[in-house]
Amino acid sequence: MSKLYGEQHRGFQDEFETRKLADTIENVIVHDEVSDEEKAFIESRDMFFLSTVDHLGRPSVSYKGGERGLVKVIDANTLAFPSYDGNGMYLSAGNMTINNKVGMLFIDFENPHRLRIYGEASVSNDDPLLAEYNDAQLIIRIKITEMWINCPRYIHKYERVESSKYVPEKDKEAPLPEWKKLDLFQEMLPSKDQGKAEEQGGTISLEELQEYEKRDD
Repeated sequence: MSKLYGEQHRGFQDEFETRKLADTIENVIVHDEVSDEEKAFIESRDMFFLSTVDHLGRPSVSYKGGERGLVKVIDANTLAFPSYDGNGMYLSAGNMTINNKVGMLFIDFENPHRLRIYGEASVSNDDPLLAEYNDAQLIIRIKITEMWINCPRYIHKYERVESSKYVPEKDKEAPLPEWKKLDLFQEMLPSKDQGKAEEQGGTISLEELQEYEKRDD
């Protein structure tokens, strides 16, 4: 009995004659414990993609970025990562409190390689790991249920140029994102952001934001 495949997957596997191949892949490479090599790869990444499901059953995929070591391998079956300040929607965090089933995709674009993870998430605002991530609001822990190395042949090769200036760093305050300087948002911002726009050059109009986003800044 496969944990990975349902009737829908089997239909395509039979149509394209890959059922035996798919079964072998599941039996040989799918596992639930992080190896030393996988730990090194995960903790070397400064970004990953996270998939969640919302209250209406709609899938969502989010890019999560930070410093290298963004995701920590806590033990052979557990990962943890921070939730930073975003746009105030809390889509990923909210989704995980409704449906804790998640997917994670780690990619190296410079040396094509990728790792796929399925797991069960928990979200906490008092996790002790909060102290280890500057400006983290929440900590998400993932209990791994399945993981495997994915074929890298369709990964296009890209070069990493630089880190985002907005990534939280220890002992350094990140600049306010431009959209938080919008004049129409000022009264809606959380208390921690009130007044920062004036401190960092003043508020801007929607037209000014659009011009800023057109520039390579």
